[in-house]
Amino acid sequence: MEFLALLSPEFFLLSAAGCLVGIIFGAIPGMTATMAVAVCLPLTYSLGLHEGLALLLGLYVGGISGGLVPAILLNIPGTPSSITTTFDGHPMAKAGEPEKALKICIVASLVGGLFSAVVLFFFAPMLADFAIKFSYIEKFLIIFFALTVIASLSQNILAGIFSGLLGVLLALIGTYDTSNGGNGEYRLMFDFMVPYLETGFSLLPVLIGLFGLATIFEEAEKGIKAEDSHNQIKLKGHKPFHFTVFRGQINNLIRSSSIGTFVGMLPGIGGSAASVLAYSQQKNLSKNPEKMGKGAAEGMIASESANNALTGGALIPLLSLGIPGDSTTAVLIGAFTLQGLQVGPLFIGEHMDTWYSMMAALLFANFVMFGAMFFAIRYIAKVVMVPKYILYPIIIMMCVIGAYAINYGIMFDVWTLLIFGVFGWLAGKIGIEVAPLVIGFILGGSAEVYFVKSIESYGSLSIFFTKSPIAVVLWLLILASVVFSILMHRKNKRLANQVEEANA
Repeated sequence: MEFLALLSPEFFLLSAAGCLVGIIFGAIPGMTATMAVAVCLPLTYSLGLHEGLALLLGLYVGGISGGLVPAILLNIPGTPSSITTTFDGHPMAKAGEPEKALKICIVASLVGGLFSAVVLFFFAPMLADFAIKFSYIEKFLIIFFALTVIASLSQNILAGIFSGLLGVLLALIGTYDTSNGGNGEYRLMFDFMVPYLETGFSLLPVLIGLFGLATIFEEAEKGIKAEDSHNQIKLKGHKPFHFTVFRGQINNLIRSSSIGTFVGMLPGIGGSAASVLAYSQQKNLSKNPEKMGKGAAEGMIASESANNALTGGALIPLLSLGIPGDSTTAVLIGAFTLQGLQVGPLFIGEHMDTWYSMMAALLFANFVMFGAMFFAIRYIAKVVMVPKYILYPIIIMMCVIGAYAINYGIMFDVWTLLIFGVFGWLAGKIGIEVAPLVIGFILGGSAEVYFVKSIESYGSLSIFFTKSPIAVVLWLLILASVVFSILMHRKNKRLANQVEEANA
């Protein structure tokens, strides 16, 4: 247990601070856990690996949990995964029980977070041990599988595929390194770009631009006005919360937490899918389904336990296979890159101290989230009214300073931040999806390396289909992923048409 020596007071302080800042980001509509992690990522440059990861995991947990505050008080999901929390949370708040609604969701969030952390602790090492046996062929196919799954992130399947491929293309800009089977020549850029892009775009400024600066541009386009408070529900003087509300909800908690953890393990699916699936399952199994959507506690329990279970679930493919489970864990890869580490099958076995310290940070962050939000919710609820004209200039300053400092003061990284910030703002207008693009950008370089190495080793494309039983299983998963994406998009399109017909 040598890792215990690494758990200094600074470690726990940074985890707690990250959790509190994450709650603030999650509680302010328009800001997300991904944005919190991206904006604060440069701060880890001056920290040790364990302290930096403690900060980022705290931001992750707090950012996901904070989204329940505006979902209940304003009927605005603070994060995409809080959509179903509005279904019952806001009606209960309007009925005179806002504090009760908030505390139900906070307790459910703690259970979901702890459940997924336990699953992560036992399952990720097992998966990593299995993945160590992968050759270049299986490694390429697992990345190919992740690239097919990201299509489900988009409302338009073709747009999702195009966005992922565009991310791969951006990842290939720079020198074709001889160590990766290349010829050492520059590619995908003009001559005047060579001094700036010899090694390609730096990952961290790209992430901060797409998830931090682009959000600021989107909000600026809408116009930053003094926020109205007439829709905010006041907490003072309403009915108190009692733990008896969880009587008979154990199965709901376990089932919804399991759904959230499992969905988190699937690259590219997202927290909103986890909460919707858990909510619909609870409605199907409920003894009083007619009450759901009108302020039922069981609906809030299902939603919040599922979307917080996503945190541990999404870390499983990241740490065991090197594949980000969602956009936030994609940004977390930047933290490892900043410390010179590569996540993948060998990570846990070679960095056991880091693995244990991450588990400690994840568990501690969940308890900090619970303590801060449960006992100080009346004060945290005021965060939804923080003026954005004060908040956003501070965030822009943090983005610029962070981008400049990441690679020892390279000014082109600031230009990269601006380029991808503007690109992220324009992307939604022209149909490009940012999350698939980022995952493609992160995985594109590795996909190329494993593909080239496989061809060099075996000399034939047929080897991707005949090398091993594992490859066959991966091809079946790839096929299932494509079919699932097509069916889901057809279903969503059919539902959208039904809604349009009903409105007409």
